[in-house]
Amino acid sequence: MEDYLIKSIINDGMFRAYVVNGTNLVREAQKRHDTWSAATAALGRSLVGAVMLASSLLKGKEKLTVKINGGGPVGNIVVDGNANGTVKGYLQNPHVSLPLNAKHHIDVGKAVGNRGTFSVTKDMGLKDPFTGNVALASGEIGDDFTYYLAQSEQIPSSVGVSVFVNPDESVEVAGGFMIQVMPGASDEAIDRLQTTLNDLPLVSELLRQGKTPEDILKLLFKDDKVKVLDKLPVSFKCDCSKDRFAAAMSSLSSKEIESMIKEDHGAEVTCRFCGNKYQYNELELKAILIKSQN
Repeated sequence: MEDYLIKSIINDGMFRAYVVNGTNLVREAQKRHDTWSAATAALGRSLVGAVMLASSLLKGKEKLTVKINGGGPVGNIVVDGNANGTVKGYLQNPHVSLPLNAKHHIDVGKAVGNRGTFSVTKDMGLKDPFTGNVALASGEIGDDFTYYLAQSEQIPSSVGVSVFVNPDESVEVAGGFMIQVMPGASDEAIDRLQTTLNDLPLVSELLRQGKTPEDILKLLFKDDKVKVLDKLPVSFKCDCSKDRFAAAMSSLSSKEIESMIKEDHGAEVTCRFCGNKYQYNELELKAILIKSQN
């Protein structure tokens, strides 16, 4: 199953629509962080939402960071994304499973919590990044992306994100859609879309039926004029490296680095985003210590 996102424009500019299959992306995140069902769904939805948000708001080398803190058992969720379709992310407590909700779905809202904030920091290559903060709408993630777009970006939208987790904790499918209402959209077209959204099955159900992002786009807009602008591969990809962590360690105090050398005779650093581990021996730490003193 191929992971990709399609960008489209509807009825000559009434709507912008993004649909993504992010199954392998979320599978990779689940394996790297060993997440349990409720945590998998929360992190997976956040990754899928972020990859669509980044594709809609960014260009070139711009980046964004989504932070979700709802006070629920999974703790903080942090996801980084860029305009090229790659995302990385983690949550504070990966081992969270909960009873199913009244609709017999994973209770993401309870896992995330709804007493907190949803923030997006955009690094546009300027001196200072811009951060937009909104209160969490529900903790269900899709609602929270929708609310953020309306409040902070002033773009009326509808975001649906969905992850199906198997009983053995593996991810069967994951994906989502993001529809943005443009100023030229007619009331009739908006009403028609709302009716469709009310009747649309979860994206995960559609993906399990073998539907592609193009099929889902057709279900959303039926007989409307749909123009696909781009098809973009998406993936979970971390840009960490041993050199990058060494550079970060050089900002530590000389006392801290000396302690690693004398007491531990080395150091190990784990990337929170992807779980990769990097080891530093005494010689490497001494080189970092010299750099920190310059």
